[in-house]
Amino acid sequence: MRSPQFSFLMTEALLVFSPESSLLRSLSRKGRARCHWVLQLLALLCALLGLGLVILHKEQLGKAHLATWHGRAGLLAVLWAGLQCSGGVGLLYPKLLPRWPLSKLKLYHATSGLVGYLLGSASLLLGMCSLWFTATVTGGVWYLAVLCPVITSLVIMNQVSNAYLYRKRIQP
Repeated sequence: MRSPQFSFLMTEALLVFSPESSLLRSLSRKGRARCHWVLQLLALLCALLGLGLVILHKEQLGKAHLATWHGRAGLLAVLWAGLQCSGGVGLLYPKLLPRWPLSKLKLYHATSGLVGYLLGSASLLLGMCSLWFTATVTGGVWYLAVLCPVITSLVIMNQVSNAYLYRKRIQP
């Protein structure tokens, strides 16, 4: 997976709706939704490109595919991101799903997106525990690298929880 691009694009795509954190907070809600869609699509394309490069590299080296937890979590994250992007089409065009209230679609999309983001972060963390990464990145830099997906995951979890989950419990 093209981890830095995927992580940055997906994080900003999710933070685009945060009034405190987004680089794009000055845009209208519709503009932010379009930016969210474009950033998510770019993140998915980076993930697919990375997955293709990993498959090609493993084929050239004659190595087994999906032999590690990192690989399995990464594949699951890419598949989940693809499903999330297709599920987002229902929010762009709610008339495609007339039996579902828009508020429920948004809640399910946000919650499922959080799960997908956490899968991607887990894959990233598992990759940081690989022999290659621990041999290449050592000392305090390794801990700093590990903190990045952990902290961004906490920020995203807080945003989704505040925007969708906690608010929904309070309302009857």
